[in-house]
Amino acid sequence: TLLALGYPLTDLLKTAARLQPVCGRMEVFSAPGKPAVVVDYAHTPDALEKALQAARLHCSGKLWCVFGCGGDRDKGKRPLMGAIAEEFADIVVVTDDNPRTEEPRAIINDILAGMLDAGQAKVMEGRAEAVTNAVMQAKENDVVLVAGKGHEDYQIVGNRRLDYSDRVTVARLLGAVA
Repeated sequence: TLLALGYPLTDLLKTAARLQPVCGRMEVFSAPGKPAVVVDYAHTPDALEKALQAARLHCSGKLWCVFGCGGDRDKGKRPLMGAIAEEFADIVVVTDDNPRTEEPRAIINDILAGMLDAGQAKVMEGRAEAVTNAVMQAKENDVVLVAGKGHEDYQIVGNRRLDYSDRVTVARLLGAVA
């Protein structure tokens, strides 16, 4: 560590106070009277589990998880991610995440197949709408994890790359700056 290399603790603390989080990696957005919203790039089963476990540590209310899985990619991880979201979140919202040339509903169905009680999940095609709905319904002491896109500022639908950012959507909802 830097302490072991002889750097003074006071200098390290001053420097640490100026550090900025990596864009889209457990990036927290908050506003008075609103839920905390965490935007993270978690797009694998392991990453989603770790992000939910970390978010749970800071949640005194309900933990929401808004996520989807990419189209034309590893179909095997979809049910795994559904199971993880169901296990670690109180409220699961399944939506789109770069469906590419696949039907969004088919991807969502693959995710739901991994859940013990898929009927408890909220399904909302249209990522902006899903994120908006979750943030607006969540209570002040809730935490909303918006997983999968992180730093990305696009949504791939068919062969089109559309402008979309979870970070910008959340910042607008909370009146913050992304």
